[in-house]
Amino acid sequence: MALHSSAALAKIHIAKKDLGLDETTYRSLLMRITGKDSAGQMSEPQRESVLAEMRRLGWKPKSGGKHRPTSSKPYVRLMYAIAKNIDKTGYWKLPYKDALRAFVKAETGIDNPEWLTFEQASPVIEALKTIERRVGR
Repeated sequence: MALHSSAALAKIHIAKKDLGLDETTYRSLLMRITGKDSAGQMSEPQRESVLAEMRRLGWKPKSGGKHRPTSSKPYVRLMYAIAKNIDKTGYWKLPYKDALRAFVKAETGIDNPEWLTFEQASPVIEALKTIERRVGR
């Protein structure tokens, strides 16, 4: 008897949505892999087989949690690191990520550090370093 609540079952439904599968295609996939047309009626190994097939079809699970994805830009990661160090001193009145966004907006007029070019970010980084040196004493 299959359990109706499992992480694999939830992932199957997320993958169905992410892959854009309509109901007929989804049920056909389930039947082809397990012989059952309902993920709720499957054993855990069957659910894992369905997830493996969905990955083969291009589904990529997203990381869990509500954190923001890490930037691919080293200078943006540096701004967040410096802002976090400043936060440890109690300088920011907001959570450091929100404070950094507000600081970037005040310095550049741009709402999100991720949208900055390296040239725009450089003076912001220097200003953050100045604050870090001042409050780190």
